[in-house]
Amino acid sequence: MTYRAPLTNHHSDGTLCPADHKHISSGNPLHTDCPSRACTRAVCSCGWKKDESGKGYVNECRKRHLPSHTQGQNALSAVWPLIPYRSRRPSCPTT
Repeated sequence: MTYRAPLTNHHSDGTLCPADHKHISSGNPLHTDCPSRACTRAVCSCGWKKDESGKGYVNECRKRHLPSHTQGQNALSAVWPLIPYRSRRPSCPTT
């Protein structure tokens, strides 16, 4: 089985931020109708999920998680430990 964990961006009210809403690195919108990107979420088809305000951090966690399906659940933890991260903004609102 091939596992997937696509990245999605969300507004502060929990609604999906469409791909055509471009942002600067801080999350502030370049699109006039976008309230701003509050968080980025990755949900794997196995049930794993990660949501944080930092898009790059979520993407790194996703890249670390996906190979665990082929190498065993804890194979990467000894090789590539997860560095603690403190979010400046709260996590994604739940929908």
